[in-house]
Amino acid sequence: MNNNTQRAIIFALVALLLAATRLHLPASLTHFGPIPDASWAAFFIGGFYLRSWSRWAFPALMALAVLVDYIVIRGQGMNFWAHYCTSPAYWFLVPAYFALWYGGMLTRKHYSRQHDGRSLGVLVASLVGSVAVCQLLSQGSFYWISDVVSQPTVAGWFKNYTDWLLPQPSVGSSGYLMVTAIYVGLALLAHVGVQQIAQLMAAHKARA
Repeated sequence: MNNNTQRAIIFALVALLLAATRLHLPASLTHFGPIPDASWAAFFIGGFYLRSWSRWAFPALMALAVLVDYIVIRGQGMNFWAHYCTSPAYWFLVPAYFALWYGGMLTRKHYSRQHDGRSLGVLVASLVGSVAVCQLLSQGSFYWISDVVSQPTVAGWFKNYTDWLLPQPSVGSSGYLMVTAIYVGLALLAHVGVQQIAQLMAAHKARA
């Protein structure tokens, strides 16, 4: 397969992952469904594999995310624009998700096929940093701009920020960072596995 064919397959898989898991979100669109929402991981993974297609791949996945939200909200018999999740803060998801996309791009820039400690360090730092920024933009805008919180405070915002970013076993929340890291970790395992298979096949052909 050529690079464009590979990218097209990856784009389709990332889009499928985003749509399939995002559709399981409940009414509020803020809690994890039966299958944890992989949207954040999808944008990070997309930035890694589709960096050269960013001009159209990111907008396409962003449009898909909005479409899925529309389907979920309309499926509940509600007006999309009247739903509290689609306040003016909703559009902060664009820069929030791009932070994840950029984190994936940054990881790709420093990627090494040897999977050395430096590459792993860049991956961890990029993932944690981009998730933190995404949470800052998405949760922060919702907390301060929407009408859901009647009397916002810095202390209230910070607690809400960390409650959703980090695991909270007491309330049954896995946290966006852990869920995103799990999906990205699974993608990394698949990446290494496919790479090893490709190397074995190439070695077999060379000996044939």
